[in-house]
Amino acid sequence: MRRHLPISLAATATLVAAACGSAAAEPVLPTVPFGGLAYTVNVEKPGVSDGYLYYTVGVSAAALVPGLGAVARALPGGKPANVIADRSGKPIQRYEPPVGQDVSNFRTQTYQGRKVLTWWQGSTVAGHGFGVGIIADENFNVLTTVDPGGAGADVHEFRLTPDGHALLTSYPQVDADLTAIGGPKNGKMFDTVALVMDVASGKELFRWSAAEHVPLADSQTSGKLNSDVYDPYHMNSISLDPSGNLLVSLRNTAAVYDVHPRTGDIRWQLGGKHPTLAADPGVEFAFQHDAEFTDATTLRLFNNNSDGPESRGHSSVEWINIDLAANRATLLRNQEHPEGLVSFAMGNAEALPNGNTLVCWGMAPHISEFTPTGDLVYDATLPFGTYRAYLDTLPS
Repeated sequence: MRRHLPISLAATATLVAAACGSAAAEPVLPTVPFGGLAYTVNVEKPGVSDGYLYYTVGVSAAALVPGLGAVARALPGGKPANVIADRSGKPIQRYEPPVGQDVSNFRTQTYQGRKVLTWWQGSTVAGHGFGVGIIADENFNVLTTVDPGGAGADVHEFRLTPDGHALLTSYPQVDADLTAIGGPKNGKMFDTVALVMDVASGKELFRWSAAEHVPLADSQTSGKLNSDVYDPYHMNSISLDPSGNLLVSLRNTAAVYDVHPRTGDIRWQLGGKHPTLAADPGVEFAFQHDAEFTDATTLRLFNNNSDGPESRGHSSVEWINIDLAANRATLLRNQEHPEGLVSFAMGNAEALPNGNTLVCWGMAPHISEFTPTGDLVYDATLPFGTYRAYLDTLPS
């Protein structure tokens, strides 16, 4: 049973109804992105992992609901902030950005051999962000920032690598012929690029443009925004595969691409209109987030299965075996939430040291923990969804 929207939030719900549009013949409706007025623990069983939760409150720049952030700021839990909380939801530490700025993608990472706090900070632009990546100590004192210049750092990815580099997304606006997706011949769109930056020098080492490598007709949405600028690709994660290639997720093509980090060539594609890997039954996903390898042959992703106007089923976390010798992908595990959540934006999963998996359900405002056999050992509801959530010890 999905949670009902509190009466005090009924006026805000109209924004979501407008964003979700009409349903299909057998509708699977997105879960309402409001969980109540406070962090609420629904399930906590033996076997839950130790650690503190890292997430952001407020409405992320990655949320594709125009005007929702302005409404949310006036509601409990709607003010942008990075939060470290215990399992009860009690904040241990909190950072609020300057007025007019947002934060997102808050987590711990390793920088120069030490555990640090990292996050994106900036302004919101049409479902993405314009800002910088921030690296800070345990007290939120800024150690350094990563600023690619130009279109700025986007909210969706800020990942540090062991060689001192950072992986970032950016959304430059470009002129384009958009007739392939029903737009104007002389139109404007957001290209979406993967950047590899050297953190110490701030130098750009590599740039991969979706518009230069993926046909516009591969988009599975019209890409039409409220403005006259289209968003046909919408990159939302970059990670490294086991060989050091870039693994790129494009939400609006419903596909994951493995990219050579020097030539930019697409080595293989999973999902989308023109996959190069044959998918066995069950390997079905759409509008996904957070594609990462968990070991040498296993790809894990958060399958939203919904972009609001179109929902294809429940959201889930999928583990997929990638057999490059056979050019085949096989489903290993699919984890849904017991309530059948449908998240029309955001979301991630994290492997925990004890073998469990932490899942952030994005705009469906839940954070959950599952055992390897699928037992739900922790579940909490947030006032609003959060872009990603992580579990870790405190930095020192």
